[in-house]
Amino acid sequence: MEGGSLVSELFIERLNYCIYVVLLLIGLWAMLAKRNLVKKLIGMSIFQTAIILFYVSIAVKKDATIPIYLAEHDPHGSHAKVATEKNATGNQDAYHPVELKPETVKGYANPLPHVLMLTAIVVGVATLGLALALTQRIYQGYGTVEEDELLVKLERADERTSVSPVTGAKPKGRARSSTQGSKAKAVASSISKNKSTAKNSSVSKTKKKIQSQSSSPRKTSGKGKPKPKS
Repeated sequence: MEGGSLVSELFIERLNYCIYVVLLLIGLWAMLAKRNLVKKLIGMSIFQTAIILFYVSIAVKKDATIPIYLAEHDPHGSHAKVATEKNATGNQDAYHPVELKPETVKGYANPLPHVLMLTAIVVGVATLGLALALTQRIYQGYGTVEEDELLVKLERADERTSVSPVTGAKPKGRARSSTQGSKAKAVASSISKNKSTAKNSSVSKTKKKIQSQSSSPRKTSGKGKPKPKS
C-alpha cells in the first residue's frame, strides 16, 4: 500500500510537475541535438514555456482568491463606520490599516511568481523574435539554416579570402605579420633603389671626369709646340 500511495502522490497528484520536467527535457534535447537553427529556436521556446508553467504551478493555492483586499478585510471600506466609532470613542487612531491574520492571508494567492513570469514572457518573446530575424538573415546570406552546411560554407569563404589575389586578404592570425613584412620589403626596396641610383650617378660623374682629364692634355700639347717654318 505504501508503494501505491507513493506512486499516486508522485505521478497523479503532481502530474503537472512531471509534464513540466518532460517539456524541459524535450526543449533541452532540441537545443543541443538538432542542427537546424529553426528547430533549435523551437526547443528554446518549449524550454521557456516549461519554466513559466512550473513557476505558475508553484504559486497556485487551493480555494485562494486574487491578492486584493476583500470587502470584510479592507481597512478603508467603510468610512462612515470608522468615523462614527472615532467620534464616539474619541480615539484619534481608530482609522488605520488593519493587520491581517495568518489564517486570513492564506486565502490570498501569492502575486510575486505571476509578476516574474509576466516579465519572463516578455523577455522570451523579444529573444525569440530577435533570433528569428537573425536566422532569416543567415538564410538570405548563405541559403541554408543547417549548422553543418553553414560551417562548411564559412570555411570555404575563409579559404577563398586567404587565397584570393584580388582582395589580397589573409587570415586574421597572419594579418599583422604580413603587413609588417610588406612594409619592411617596401622600405628595403626603396633603400636599394636609392643606393643603385646613387652608384649610377657617381659612376657617370667619374666617367665624365676621366674623359675631361684625358682630352685636356692633348689640347694643351697642340697649342704649346711651335709650328715649323716653311
